[in-house]
Amino acid sequence: MSQISISPARSRSERKAFINFPYRLYKGEKNWIAPLRMDTSHLINPKKNAFFEHGDMSLFLAKDGDGEVVGRIAAIKNGMHLKKYNDHVGFFGFFECIDDTAVSTQLLDAAGEWLRKQGLRFMRGPVNPSLNDVAGLLISGFDRPPAIMMSYNKAYYEHLLTTSGCVRAITMWSYYTNSRLVDEKRLRRGEEIVRKRNPSFTVRRLRMSEWDTEIRILLDIYNDAWSGNWGHVPMTDREIQQLAKELKQIVYPDLVNIVEDDGVPVGFSVSLPDINYALATIPNGRLLPLGLFKLLFSLKLNLIRETR
Repeated sequence: MSQISISPARSRSERKAFINFPYRLYKGEKNWIAPLRMDTSHLINPKKNAFFEHGDMSLFLAKDGDGEVVGRIAAIKNGMHLKKYNDHVGFFGFFECIDDTAVSTQLLDAAGEWLRKQGLRFMRGPVNPSLNDVAGLLISGFDRPPAIMMSYNKAYYEHLLTTSGCVRAITMWSYYTNSRLVDEKRLRRGEEIVRKRNPSFTVRRLRMSEWDTEIRILLDIYNDAWSGNWGHVPMTDREIQQLAKELKQIVYPDLVNIVEDDGVPVGFSVSLPDINYALATIPNGRLLPLGLFKLLFSLKLNLIRETR
């Protein structure tokens, strides 16, 4: 494609175009789950996303000769990542593009140039905007819609990114299962063995009446348990507060198990209703005027489906 221009998305109309582009790109693709436009708007808004307390981001749009948007990308500086690793790594995210390597290469070049001006030497992605959010490139499993917090993209993205100079940094896996594949008797036997070996262990449910304290406990365990994992970045206090506010809307206390050792929390598991079932019912990612009612109704049905 000729006459491609790359420009920062700074104005209100440009940021709106940045948010809207995927809805046109994925139109008619049955397995793509349209994110709420409001959610994307919050993620890229320095006034609303706690990520910007330590991070920075520059948005770019690719347009053809007629001024039509044909791609987008965000260049991302993650202050908490740099504080922990000091590895001169920046990130790219929110990558969407037509099937054209000329467009993808110019988008990545623009993001890379912005990161170089920030003193960074390497670029990793996609992350939206960090590994604590939706991250990774889907390279197989296009036959089904993504679950909550899982990425979904065009099948040709791997070719676009590798042709544009990217190499794989790490392989990330996600797994599907259902109740028919779970050997409940075997799990119960394992539970009995663990309880006999560790009589001080107890399991309790999440206490919604102590929400702020409970979330702090869970995230402290999370940050400790994941501290040695590839790419892990601890959350700031504001990011924890933001996540707590978001989770409170969809979490069910009976689906959160906290393990205590002599009354001290040492582990937990969280099961969430797959909100993507609900998002799939909302036209074009718009909550209003009817999307909100569809979302609430679908969440109720989804809870019934997941907990039967």
